[in-house]
Amino acid sequence: MDLILIRHPAPAIDAGVCYGRTDVPLAGHAPALADALAARLETLKAPRPLALWSSPLTRCASIAALLAQRFGCAQTLDARLQEIDFGAWESLRWDDIDRAELDEWAGNLQHARVHGGESVAQFDARVRAWFDACVDERVASFTPTERAACHVVTHAGVMRVIASIALRIPLEQCLQWTLDMAGIVWLRRDSVSGGWALVRWNV
Repeated sequence: MDLILIRHPAPAIDAGVCYGRTDVPLAGHAPALADALAARLETLKAPRPLALWSSPLTRCASIAALLAQRFGCAQTLDARLQEIDFGAWESLRWDDIDRAELDEWAGNLQHARVHGGESVAQFDARVRAWFDACVDERVASFTPTERAACHVVTHAGVMRVIASIALRIPLEQCLQWTLDMAGIVWLRRDSVSGGWALVRWNV
């Protein structure tokens, strides 16, 4: 099975603003952005998806709907694929957030909830629930002759958590890897061992 994760293109929000669960539109024209992503996927020779999932936030769902139409597959919106909830920090500039709060959060990254939103551990559990329920169920539904491929249009945080889960590496390691707007991550599951391998990162 191939699992292709697609980060949404740049949103219409100022640089330096904290946004996770905040629903902001894309900065560019969605059809043109979807065309560019489809062309890049074709250049990479990525398999066409038999299923396409998406975060319900506009910056992902608008692109996913166009890709699903292009590829002739269903689009499934799933709230578990939303970015982490930063609570009271949402829509604030990072520079305007109390330094002591940021230090407390960084000092206990897995469990701190000083902003009142999700802890990283809660976020990880949410994304893991999607991965276990949806990916494993989809694998079981494919016939042996199918080149099983699924695309997911989502957020950087979600993509890093999925990579951490699939590759069985610490999330802190994935946080160090560059992931651009509209970046593509390609994971592949071995049909015999069930293990996952990284095919492409941030292409």
